[in-house]
Amino acid sequence: MNRPTAHTTPQPLATPEGQAPPPGRDPGLPEGAHLPEGAHLPEGAHLAGRTRSRPRRPPPAVRDLRGGAGRGVRVLRFGPGDLVVVTGLPGGGKSTLMRRAVRGARIDSQDIRDHWDARLAPYLPYAFYRPLVRLAHYAGLCRALRSGDPVVVHDCGTQPWVRAWLARAARRRGGTLHLLLLDVAPGTALAGQRERGRGVSPYAFRRHRRAVARLLRALRRGELPKGCGSAVLLDREAAASLRRIEFAHAPDSLPVTTVVPSRR
Repeated sequence: MNRPTAHTTPQPLATPEGQAPPPGRDPGLPEGAHLPEGAHLPEGAHLAGRTRSRPRRPPPAVRDLRGGAGRGVRVLRFGPGDLVVVTGLPGGGKSTLMRRAVRGARIDSQDIRDHWDARLAPYLPYAFYRPLVRLAHYAGLCRALRSGDPVVVHDCGTQPWVRAWLARAARRRGGTLHLLLLDVAPGTALAGQRERGRGVSPYAFRRHRRAVARLLRALRRGELPKGCGSAVLLDREAAASLRRIEFAHAPDSLPVTTVVPSRR
């Protein structure tokens, strides 16, 4: 229990607007404080009540950098024990963004597929070795999470259990899971698939579109996916401006998730 303690002070305690303290209250008592009946403070002493620090305003849970709001933002900074999951439509530019902006550990299923495509694509359709690609992806993710280092993960968005797994891993290490959503039009995403010479089936693309649409509707209402501490929304322009996704201790005056604009 916090009890007020007496401290001597060279200056008398001023009452509001120079008024005398109300009858029956010691002049050294702050408003609302009382001494037991018959007790008095020594001359020149006052009660130091518990000081209440002004609570810090929590950072916004959803940061929308689309529509020009992210112009000039070069760095996204997260806490040292955090995890970041990057999601969006296939062909929207997630892998490109991660290769350019992530300096540390990144787990991208596209990298795993490229690795196995180079060996097996000339001989087998992708459907035959897709389970092997998935197994290699999750094994790499498991190793990265066990390391305790911050990780940026490419998430297709259609497997909710993966996000729940990442949220539990972040909590165990004392960090937070953050969502980075790259929001692009379906036509732009399909053009991106054609450009890289590889795409998903129409059925799979429809599943991705539904999953991303549900997520966007929830974020517009300020509702985060279960287990996520924040979300950052990017469009193609904001993603093109972004140069680094990093993990560092932020000063006390800054939230854990910090958007750092360019100095130019």
